[in-house]
Amino acid sequence: MRGDRFHGRFEDVGQECQAPGCREAGEFRAPGSRGNSFDGPGEWRWFCLEHVREFNSGYDWFEGMNAEEILAAQSPAAGWASESRAFRPDAGIDGMPRWADFSDPLDAIGGRAADIRARAAGNTAEYGRFTPHEREALNVMGLKVDIDRQKLRRRYSELVRRYHPDRNGGDRSHEARLGKVVDAYQLLRKSAAFA
Repeated sequence: MRGDRFHGRFEDVGQECQAPGCREAGEFRAPGSRGNSFDGPGEWRWFCLEHVREFNSGYDWFEGMNAEEILAAQSPAAGWASESRAFRPDAGIDGMPRWADFSDPLDAIGGRAADIRARAAGNTAEYGRFTPHEREALNVMGLKVDIDRQKLRRRYSELVRRYHPDRNGGDRSHEARLGKVVDAYQLLRKSAAFA
């Protein structure tokens, strides 16, 4: 597809315009017949620029639908009736989603799960020196409860180097994560647990 002013042009499809009597190249696609289903455009028709403009000016996507089908198609939740693979009842053990199917590059799921597992295992005595907010900050930074100030500073430096745009080649996609790390560090460095 060429980057000219006519967005949607397909020059290399080798189609002829399907308008009766037209010999131009069919470089623009338009919705074809949908059959009995209203889920998507179905087959494509190919037209030249002049005829695709003519087609678009008279096109009615709702043509052939009854009132209930039109209402369903206009609903903000249209298309949400299907289930994603991970949340189908047969997807995991006892109907639970399989978290291993998800990518977790920032350890958002794993960090939270580690805290939940630790509390469930009865390790709350270890967490006793930290407040609930400080425990959450430990999870944000991916730290265990057996840390000291030196380990805290070292982990903070490591995470800043990883997420700061000046240190990772200008990648700004992790700025929100960096903000959480900074907030967590500011809370933990003032913690009474390190006094």
